[in-house]
Amino acid sequence: MNAQLLRLILAQVCLHASMTGTRLAAPLLALQQGYSAAAVGVLLSLFALTQVFLALPAGRYADRHGLRRPLAIAVAAAAAGTGLAAVFPTFAVLCLAALLTGGATGVTVIALQRHAGRSTSNPTELKKVFSWLAIAPAAANFMGPFCAGLLIDHAGRSPGDVLGYRVAFGLLFLLPLLCWWLARAAHDSGGEAPAARGAKLRAWDLLAEPMFRRLLFVNWLQSAAWDVHTFVLPILGHERGLSASVIGSILGAFAVAAAGIRVVLPMVASRLAERQVIMAANVMTAAVFAAYPFMPGAVTMGLCSVLLGIALGAVQPMVMSMLHQITPPARYGEALALRVMTLNASSVAMPMVFGAAGAAIGIAGVFWLVGGVVAAGTPAVSRLQAPPREDHNL
Repeated sequence: MNAQLLRLILAQVCLHASMTGTRLAAPLLALQQGYSAAAVGVLLSLFALTQVFLALPAGRYADRHGLRRPLAIAVAAAAAGTGLAAVFPTFAVLCLAALLTGGATGVTVIALQRHAGRSTSNPTELKKVFSWLAIAPAAANFMGPFCAGLLIDHAGRSPGDVLGYRVAFGLLFLLPLLCWWLARAAHDSGGEAPAARGAKLRAWDLLAEPMFRRLLFVNWLQSAAWDVHTFVLPILGHERGLSASVIGSILGAFAVAAAGIRVVLPMVASRLAERQVIMAANVMTAAVFAAYPFMPGAVTMGLCSVLLGIALGAVQPMVMSMLHQITPPARYGEALALRVMTLNASSVAMPMVFGAAGAAIGIAGVFWLVGGVVAAGTPAVSRLQAPPREDHNL
């Protein structure tokens, strides 16, 4: 890993942690202020909702202007949202902070992934770069909530005091600024000239390409499996009589395994083909979901969680590598935007679908249903093919 890539990874950690910290602090403050669980649910949905609508414009903007301009906008939005929450910690401002930090995270992911993909020269480098980049969200998911929680409990006059929340939002305000400082020296090759991009091209035209459509579908399957595990495991654990701390530990084992496999992937990238890794992950995911409801206790459920974390954690770097190989260079941003939009729309809708399915067929039935859907998607994985492109690094 070179120094520039390390700085970009740390920059993404900082901005992403600003959002994840806000995603912890905002609902806790809203509950403390007396707002209902339904209101808090709306607040939480705003973090993903913005990314659904901003993804395509952000992708096109990144294609035109490169890294620096989109990142500057994202930094300004995240800093504005957290800064306003620190000064005016009201529910309306918390909703605004959710919109701004969620949108900023989506824009940053698209701009950084596009930049990283264009900085490589062959498929092996693509797999390595995206494996390293995939560690950033995992680190941010720990760093943001952990730091925000500590400040909420200890920075005020008493645990949960409004002053503690203000200090927490103050730290979350500084993280986007640190992101900009880390990324400011990155070499930016800029965007594509309008003539190169084609005036009449539309982002949706990418879906007409069978390989792109197939890859997006496979990625959605794995993302849905990730979401259902996060959403349904606490319910299954409760049915098994497990405590909140044990359930949290099982989810933590999943996160550690997902991050750990992404640390290993760069070391073995030259020996792995994207399709082989995605196929193995697909088969393992279906098998784990089939077995999960039969697990009687915390240890066996924890083992399933680790195996699932390894499988799903390995998918994203391979998908990103293949995405850059099958997409025209002038349209990387749009392709990444379609992926972000699809996955975030799924994250907004799937919890409602899972909840309804659980009420109808039971939690075990949800696991088996999702496992069956993932298994049914195996033929699509077998037809994935990413021939090397000579022009993908312009």
